[in-house]
Amino acid sequence: MRAVVRGLVRHEVRLQAGLLLWVARRRHGTDGGQAFGYARGQGAMMFAFAFVCVVETVAMFVLLRGWPTVHLVVLVLDVYTVEFVIGLHAASVVRPHVLDSRSLRVRYAAQVDLRIPLERIAVVRRELRTAQSAGVEGELDLAIGSLTTITLELAEPVAHFTVLGRRRDIRVVRFHADDADTLVRSLRTVTRERTVPPPPPVRPA
Repeated sequence: MRAVVRGLVRHEVRLQAGLLLWVARRRHGTDGGQAFGYARGQGAMMFAFAFVCVVETVAMFVLLRGWPTVHLVVLVLDVYTVEFVIGLHAASVVRPHVLDSRSLRVRYAAQVDLRIPLERIAVVRRELRTAQSAGVEGELDLAIGSLTTITLELAEPVAHFTVLGRRRDIRVVRFHADDADTLVRSLRTVTRERTVPPPPPVRPA
């Protein structure tokens, strides 16, 4: 139970922090690495959803004027829903994937922050897929608009903890990146550099 509460609190803190960073036009956790966004494809849909929520909030505000208690409760819930939707998009914008010399940090809004050591990546490929492995043991799909564009196969599993604190050992990660081709090339370059043996020492003549 404590793990569930901690996970929900952590998720809420990330959402609120994401909103602040979004307003300030800053990003989280990108120092020393190369950032790759993934939220471009969902922006219009998220703001359309937020607009629908705003319309519903106004309608319920008018309809429930005669019931003060219910009116207040519904108003608070509706306002939080609007903030939640915008917060999800904001967190997606300010928390991009990050590639550095040691790991690839795969993220999804405030829900997922999975750091994958480069030595555990066995296969990386550019692959357009419809998300379909939800609940499949050992696989993690992080789709945008129901699509993923990059697939990673891992030589060793990495531990992923869900928002509710459940541990999953992941061997296959599928996720979306706005510039998937560049991310795949950069990842292959970095992993190749790590596996190339150093030149032999030069012996004096």
